[in-house]
Amino acid sequence: MLVEFNVGNYRSFKENVTISMVVANISSRPKSLDEQNIFHAHDNLTLLTSAAVYGANASGKSNLITALRFMRRFVLTSSRETQITEHIDVEPFLLSIEERLNASTFEIVFLIDGVQYRYGFEVTVERVIAEWLYRLGSLREQTLFEREQDSIKANTRHFREGRGLEMMTRPNALFLSVVAQFNGTISTDILKWFQGLSVNTGINDHSDMMLALHHFEESPHREGMEELIRRLDVGIDRINVERTPAMMPSHLPDEVAQQFKQMLDALAEDGSTAESISVKTLHTVFDAKGKPADTVVFDLEEQESAGTKRLFALAYPIMQALSKGTVIVTDELDVRVHPNLALELVRLFNSQETNPHHAQLVFTTHNTNLLSAQLFRRDQIWFVEKSRQGASDLYSLVEYRIDGKVVRNDASFEKDYIAGRYGAIPFTGDLSSLLGVDVE
Repeated sequence: MLVEFNVGNYRSFKENVTISMVVANISSRPKSLDEQNIFHAHDNLTLLTSAAVYGANASGKSNLITALRFMRRFVLTSSRETQITEHIDVEPFLLSIEERLNASTFEIVFLIDGVQYRYGFEVTVERVIAEWLYRLGSLREQTLFEREQDSIKANTRHFREGRGLEMMTRPNALFLSVVAQFNGTISTDILKWFQGLSVNTGINDHSDMMLALHHFEESPHREGMEELIRRLDVGIDRINVERTPAMMPSHLPDEVAQQFKQMLDALAEDGSTAESISVKTLHTVFDAKGKPADTVVFDLEEQESAGTKRLFALAYPIMQALSKGTVIVTDELDVRVHPNLALELVRLFNSQETNPHHAQLVFTTHNTNLLSAQLFRRDQIWFVEKSRQGASDLYSLVEYRIDGKVVRNDASFEKDYIAGRYGAIPFTGDLSSLLGVDVE
């Protein structure tokens, strides 16, 4: 379960910003939101099931998702993929001479089996500057380890698995990842948590489609994925996967063609065959009287709409999260998806019936149809706004003040946002001059 995520000096975020899933001390109207949209993680902590992030184009919404994706990937791969001389592909805030030379900061608070951890690090392109891991005990936080550049101090009582591995950690690798490589109990559990964290960076992320294809055939959620797509009314009755022997693509550059041939030959030597995977969707064909008469098969990639392909890519992480109570973070949830379908996806998480394991959904969107007091509590709505100096700020509706007053729980969120009362909207100025038109 996600408690909060903090990032600073990364891309458009110059200062540290925090998105929190901790429930604020507020009430909603209708009251049902205060039951459906929250859950009790333990005696002293209540969390939100979902959070929506709004903002103008280029405000920094996607950078928030990318920051979490970077943290996830670096935790999972730093100990085995980077070499001593390789740079870390972190991107500091570049519009400030000072910040571009400073470290970027990432910190996340999360729960594993009811135990709360706080983990973070500071990195530059050259090395890890600092790293820390704390666990919340019955009275206070326990330090599991702290790192300042090459100095790593592991708690000999609470983090014994880290002893002796300090000198085996490269400057451009995370200590947590190294300890997990040696099967440390706590560190392995944390890496498994990051593995279960699904971060989807939008419609151009082909890895999400590849993940859905990979898991569809063997996944225990296959029926659930098909049912989800059917219920979203895109006209698909059934989904099948076809595997065919991979063929050498035509018109490849000579160097690429040679590499492709070497790969095919290597597989053949091992008794394997490279396969091409395609997804087929079955649709009902109706007769003149409107009765089902036949079926027709479409190719998902070639014949289905962009919206249908987007739903297919989202179906696996959504079903995975709902069934296991994990976290899904996605950029542009509603892009190429009808507003009503996006609404239904959000309601899956904001319901105790469809979300009994307390999965969490965090997403960015421009869809103001979702910006409703009937769907979200005020602490579930977040805004990203960029200053004239190009720095992004992140704030929630529950902490926003208009003329010194809090936003009412029965306010028209959508109308007020479009009117600019909450900020985080584009300012275009007068565009008529672009066409040489004078408007009085």
